[in-house]
Amino acid sequence: MSETKTLETRSRRIGRILKQAINGEEQEFTSGSIDRAIVLLSIPMILEMAMESLFAVVDAFFVAKIGVDAVATVGLTESVLTLIYSIAIGLSAAATAMVARRIGEGNRDAAAKAGAQVILIALVMSVLIAVPGYIFAEDILRVMARDQSVADVGTQFTRLMLTANLPILLLWMLNGIFRGAGDAATAMRALWLANGVNILLDPLFIFGIGPFPELGVLGAGVATTIGRSTGVLYQLWHLFEVGKIVKIKWQHLRPQLEIIARLLKISAGSTGQYLIASASWIFMIYILGQISKEVTAGYTIAIRIVIFALLPAWGMANAAATLVGQNLGAGQPERAEKSAWRAGYFNMVFLAIVGAICLISAPMLIRLFTQEPTAVAAGSMALRILAGGYVFYGWGMILSQAINGAGDTRTPTILNFIFFWLVETPLAALLALQLGWGQLGVYWAIVIAESGMALAAMWVFRRGKWKTVKV
Repeated sequence: MSETKTLETRSRRIGRILKQAINGEEQEFTSGSIDRAIVLLSIPMILEMAMESLFAVVDAFFVAKIGVDAVATVGLTESVLTLIYSIAIGLSAAATAMVARRIGEGNRDAAAKAGAQVILIALVMSVLIAVPGYIFAEDILRVMARDQSVADVGTQFTRLMLTANLPILLLWMLNGIFRGAGDAATAMRALWLANGVNILLDPLFIFGIGPFPELGVLGAGVATTIGRSTGVLYQLWHLFEVGKIVKIKWQHLRPQLEIIARLLKISAGSTGQYLIASASWIFMIYILGQISKEVTAGYTIAIRIVIFALLPAWGMANAAATLVGQNLGAGQPERAEKSAWRAGYFNMVFLAIVGAICLISAPMLIRLFTQEPTAVAAGSMALRILAGGYVFYGWGMILSQAINGAGDTRTPTILNFIFFWLVETPLAALLALQLGWGQLGVYWAIVIAESGMALAAMWVFRRGKWKTVKV
């Protein structure tokens, strides 16, 4: 009887924590149970990242119904869009680090000022990307794909995604503000809303259902842009009107050059990390594009499944970054370190399970998107090999993001450069092109580089220099 009561009490406690996490009730993360803090932050952040990954998966699912050229177009365009994601994620990491530090210090007005400067930076960055993106969209596709039919099918899609980049930037960067404040639930809801709109509009615009025009692959871009824009409007409403933790006022939008300079300095390293990784990914897909469009399509589908698995894990990594930033702001570096190690353990367990599922079910998962035999074979091979490194990824992404959360974005940038450009890129070229391994060489180069970087991140984090960084 007592055991039954104990189980009921434990179930109620777990249910209460889950409810608090989803509802986004304001919590104190610089005291109390570290495991509880990780759960309260990571659940909405995991759901947020799962929603972000759905953009790519849903687009690939519907576009695959059009044909291989359309899937290859989306894959090649996404590889270029990762450069935009790199800027957005980098500035998002800077926003998280600065806002978390200010919240940990108890200075909410300073956190709001930092958030407002993030918006100004996004507006300027958007224009700098949109103009060349509009002009050179077709040239980009022709360079990336050997088969020119891909450029013929996808130029309009690529031009739209590069030109209408502001929703991409803001969706990431504004959620960085919410994450730094510990308001992960609002960030999660913004992605839910954006994805709900995208899922609804994707088939309508792609296939021309009802009164909607049949736009083909361009329809995926239209639906995604409208969905992301809806999520951004929700974010801005919360920042300017609701202001549960951080409330931005119009006077905060006056340029504060000192804050902008600090944000850019922090984000330079973080953006550099993702630019280095993204440029390496572009090189990987370039190699596959030289093999065949079917292999490119198979890899495109596989990498979306990988992203679907890894982005929730990035949610836990973002939770670790918030905990590190807030606890450093509160003058508790040892608690910050312990929080990161605990999050890394949880992430390792999660990704080990996901990796096992991918190893066993790879062909079935790829066939959900395409039945083309070569694409299925290529995608299954990619998924199984990449899943082999999931346990290492679990530790690497947590500890790298924790160092970013402390404001030390330089160290992870160095690690990224070493393992993506001094290891992964030349190794992929050697194995795939020189030694004739083909696509197999690309996949193994990725696993070797990612696993090595995870081990290096563990060594760097244990040294503890990140504890002394000023933000």
